[in-house]
Amino acid sequence: MPASWTLDDIDWNAFDPDRVDPRLVRIAKAAALVEFNGSTYTKYLHNVFAGDPDFQEKATQWGVEEVRHGEALAKWAHMADSSFDFQHAFKRFTDGYAVPVDVEASVRGSCAGELIARCIVETGTSTFYTALSKACDEPVLKQISRNIAADEFRHYRLFYDTMRPYLEKENVGRLARLKVGVGRFTEVADDELSYAFYAANVDESVPYDRKACADAYFAQVYPYMDREILRRGSSMILKAVGVKPNGWINRVVTNGVYWFVDKRARATQQQEAA
Repeated sequence: MPASWTLDDIDWNAFDPDRVDPRLVRIAKAAALVEFNGSTYTKYLHNVFAGDPDFQEKATQWGVEEVRHGEALAKWAHMADSSFDFQHAFKRFTDGYAVPVDVEASVRGSCAGELIARCIVETGTSTFYTALSKACDEPVLKQISRNIAADEFRHYRLFYDTMRPYLEKENVGRLARLKVGVGRFTEVADDELSYAFYAANVDESVPYDRKACADAYFAQVYPYMDREILRRGSSMILKAVGVKPNGWINRVVTNGVYWFVDKRARATQQQEAA
């Protein structure tokens, strides 16, 4: 996997506090925690793919890049809000949300299933950071978001290319691929994102409310998802689960996702206005 960018490649001097959107600061704080936790997922992937040293090496580099994403977002968030204590927030996050890494097999039932699930995750992150880069007006966050979006798309290719021989080796059919993909897609509102939002943005005296934190997180995200971004994401998901990524199926999926996102965006905006 080609070398990625470093923190030194970011033009930090271009930071403009007058162009900071407080809503995007909350997103960046939560995203920093999730990305920085990539090293934990690296351990999990090493265990699942114990017999594949080539992929383990690539997974290690993937983890390094995920951690770097977290570092960049955390630095920007602190520049935007000097009260943000990243290390303290990260400890809150990992104390409350634990990733089970001591496993011998994938929770998806097969190595191919694990790679399909990773493709779904990378689709979500590349889509998210693409939307963020288009939405933000602050120059440094825009640069960081573009860099991360490019990394996440490249990570999708890594998992997709690694998946292909495993599909044949493990005899995983289209129906099984679809089942894994749908299962992982429906987990988008699981505890990871909502707890990251809580740990990064909510005072410790306030009890954790999963639904409230998930709603608060997605309230910041949904307004920035346009139809073209969702179309590309739909193509990536369909390709991962073995369905032709172009044509009428993609149009139906894109329209359905866009309808859902637009509905949620309007609902959250009405809640904020109230």
